[in-house]
Amino acid sequence: MRNSIAVRLALMFAVAAMAGFALVGASLHRVLSHELLRHQEEQIDARLEDMAYILQHGRAAKLGERMREKLETLSSADTRTRFWMWSEDPAFRYGADMPQLAAAMQQSVELSVGTPPKPMRVRGQSLPANDLRPAVRFMAGVDAEPFSSTLRAFETALVALTLAGTALAAALGYWIARIGLGPVQRLSADAQRIGPDNRAQRLQLPALPRELAHLGASFNAALDRLDAAYRQLETFSDDVAHELRTPLANLIGQTQVALARPRSAAELQEVLQSDLEELERLRTIVSDMLFLARAEQGVRARRLVASSIAAEVDKTVEFLELLLDEAGMTVQVEGDAMAPIETSLFRRALTNLLQNAIQHSQPGASVLVRIGQQAHSAEVSFSNPSAPIASDQLPRLFDRFYRVDVSRRNSGENHGLGLAIVKAVALMHNGTVFARSTGGTTTVGFSVALDPVPEMRLSVR
Repeated sequence: MRNSIAVRLALMFAVAAMAGFALVGASLHRVLSHELLRHQEEQIDARLEDMAYILQHGRAAKLGERMREKLETLSSADTRTRFWMWSEDPAFRYGADMPQLAAAMQQSVELSVGTPPKPMRVRGQSLPANDLRPAVRFMAGVDAEPFSSTLRAFETALVALTLAGTALAAALGYWIARIGLGPVQRLSADAQRIGPDNRAQRLQLPALPRELAHLGASFNAALDRLDAAYRQLETFSDDVAHELRTPLANLIGQTQVALARPRSAAELQEVLQSDLEELERLRTIVSDMLFLARAEQGVRARRLVASSIAAEVDKTVEFLELLLDEAGMTVQVEGDAMAPIETSLFRRALTNLLQNAIQHSQPGASVLVRIGQQAHSAEVSFSNPSAPIASDQLPRLFDRFYRVDVSRRNSGENHGLGLAIVKAVALMHNGTVFARSTGGTTTVGFSVALDPVPEMRLSVR
């Protein structure tokens, strides 16, 4: 539950609700406290106005005695209200502890008054002397306990409502989150139904909300790539077994024939020579497979040298001159570019491309090699006349053991890994491969990056 999105959202809703309730509650508490205080002060001011009116306008003899009687009557009638009066003249004194209450003369304060003491809101006023009485200070106070009780009851209710509202918000948030995450659960259920026996199953994108549609499309695209890789892996074992079975069968058959009856030294030498050719073919296949495996693991060309591509093509043509002469073919080179390459790998790719062109051209044909340079890469391509290749087969030319001819012709020079190695060399140089077939001409080539990646070591010659 700790990593549950629904729980996290519910907690976020709860925190947001608590913050909102706390803000509203603090505002209401402030307003209520202010209104209660104002109400107390209005009651005090009303009492003070009555006392001030009597003292200012009273003309009766023994005004002080009349005033004390009035205050005594008011105090008896309302036990929550108290009065005090103080003067130099004892006739104008009323209430105990008046000198100690002088601090509240001009402002409203809350004091503990009486025995037992209880909180009261007290405020005072002063009147100067006139022709009938001396200067008088008088005070009025109201019991603050009812107002404090009201505020405490409000605070208790506010805390309870805040906690209840927070819990309700958390519960509703969890419920809403579970409903909102329903598409994610359906997406998970769809994904769980995908397996080796049901690779065609995909997420139902129309059923997903807009926020998950991009994730679903990316997931389906990843499944398509994995399915393609899985299919390629399924055929890989068959391809490897087919390529290795032929030379192994030849080795076994030739050896069995040689052992069927006594042979002369010359005959045995001929058998061993034939076996050696098959073993060389096996070694080549295994070596190429290991090379492709390293390339697929992300190995990059490291011993880079800034070289002329045209010069490397000339060396390749010279290396395969015997094959070209036997086929009566010529090679024409156009353009040139300087690029950082690992020469041994680059020449291997060029050799495979030229052998591919020789094997798939008629005798006497001409191979055109074009070298060009783009903003960030240099490319080389080999074009030769050949039978048209369907557009859907062109990208697969660089797959291991793939041949356009489904009859799987085999020869000592062709085991279906040549163009796959070209692709590997291109990737090791941070480049790409390409193939085109138009107008009876097939063009196959690759590119290399002009800016080597940081881990590649570059030298110049």
